[in-house]
Amino acid sequence: MDNNIIQNRINAIKEGRTALGIELGSTRIKAVLIDDNHTPIAIGNHDWENRFINNIWTYTLEDIWKGVQESYRSMAEDVKTNYGITLTRVGAMGFSAMMHGYMAFDKEGELLVPFRTWRNTITGQASKKLTELFQHNIPQRWSIAHLYQAILNKEPHVKDIDYLITLEGYVHWKLTGEKVLGIGDCAGMFPVDSGKKDYNERMIEQFDELIKSENLPWKLRDIMPKVLVAGDSAGLLSDEGAKLLDPTGNLKPGIPLCPPEGDAGTGMVATNSVARRTGNVSAGTSVFAMVVLERDFEKVHEEIDIVTTPAGDPVAMVHCNNCTSDLNAWVSIFKEYSEIMGINLDMNTLYGTLYNKALEGDPDCGGLLSYGYYSGEHITHFDEGRPLFVRKPDARFNLANFIRMHLYSALGALKIGLDILFKDEHVEVDVITGHGGFFKTKGVGQRILAAAMNAPVTVMDTAGEGGAWGIAILANYHISKKEDETLDVYLSNRVFATESGTRMEPDKKDVEGFEEYMKSYRKGLAIERAAVEGL
Repeated sequence: MDNNIIQNRINAIKEGRTALGIELGSTRIKAVLIDDNHTPIAIGNHDWENRFINNIWTYTLEDIWKGVQESYRSMAEDVKTNYGITLTRVGAMGFSAMMHGYMAFDKEGELLVPFRTWRNTITGQASKKLTELFQHNIPQRWSIAHLYQAILNKEPHVKDIDYLITLEGYVHWKLTGEKVLGIGDCAGMFPVDSGKKDYNERMIEQFDELIKSENLPWKLRDIMPKVLVAGDSAGLLSDEGAKLLDPTGNLKPGIPLCPPEGDAGTGMVATNSVARRTGNVSAGTSVFAMVVLERDFEKVHEEIDIVTTPAGDPVAMVHCNNCTSDLNAWVSIFKEYSEIMGINLDMNTLYGTLYNKALEGDPDCGGLLSYGYYSGEHITHFDEGRPLFVRKPDARFNLANFIRMHLYSALGALKIGLDILFKDEHVEVDVITGHGGFFKTKGVGQRILAAAMNAPVTVMDTAGEGGAWGIAILANYHISKKEDETLDVYLSNRVFATESGTRMEPDKKDVEGFEEYMKSYRKGLAIERAAVEGL
């Protein structure tokens, strides 16, 4: 690296012209430190996995703090190794995590029941009732669905709730003492009013009336976080928070924090997709598409959530619980086989080789079919999942078709939601940007998504940095935005002005092949249902 670049980074670190973003993803917690040019200058990672305990997908509090501390430690070590500096401060910081879910605390700040993540599909009764009441789609993973289901289940902890929050809001609260949340994830807890940049008051009143007979000691607003938008102040790192984040004691308190935000919001930021007629697809363990809307929908669609950008503008969200987990499992099988054969391949080479081989497959995958349902999938109406692969005896079963099938299947449920968005509601977009592990092998995931959407897809050079970079940008926006500088203008003019990316148009044969595959996918859902019932 050029000595001038290194020296500039050293100066930025010493002078606090940096911003730190930490995002708790499904399988990895990532910390990214950026300079005042929004360039990543240090990175830390910690791998983790959710647990399935008593039929609940969860992470323990110990998991959370071990992961946050380790990702920070790893990033600080990167700073020390590359720049010779012990990190004691940053200009600003922010936290992001998987959206939705249920973390309920009592007055003493104790967790009342194990964290229920977005991945759980256990709130069907509540989801249906609230959707009918509000005339607004309330997915099973939303916090309000979890809360109402707990009420319906007569769970004893409900009366003791003092604070209900999502994962990144919990981390932010413990580090600052502030009970706040960015509007993007507030909209994943409870419907918001984009005009007022607050919870929907009519629906708040409807919910309080709905549960009035329960005689609970709280009203809904009493236990929910305050709604903040991008650029708002969200408090300072406390003495206790600094020690919690960095047990070495090197990190000093007093650092300003931006509003904590969900991974959908940070994905929009990381792909410059916060303006109207823009959209992005984040594809990894789960997959979701976000499209910023020009108008309201004509009717309620249970497959589509209405959430917001971090600035509070309305967004259509197609969220699917399952994406690459089963594909990753199959790649691990190939890794195990190669090791048995004495061939030592790193995972990047293995993924790249298999993904590129998929492009040699038939456009319709040769009659092969799979469902990578590790958990339930609300778009296709499954409360549980069973990963499976099935084929007819005369299907064209070869490696290229096998890998291509898994790439298609990873987007299968998403495709059903996208068809509603584009074919039924006639939503129009100018730019779709892909990011996440699905796009890591250049040109492959991008081509598959272009076929699924029948639209051009762009993958930026920085897309691999993901949501941790996105929340770092939001932290920097908080401390450096000019008066009246909106988030979309800030991103376009100051973050992505010189950003390069690759745009790919859909291939007609791929589009037709994906449509053929989806006919089998829809019809074969009966096979998946039989697997759930019989296994």
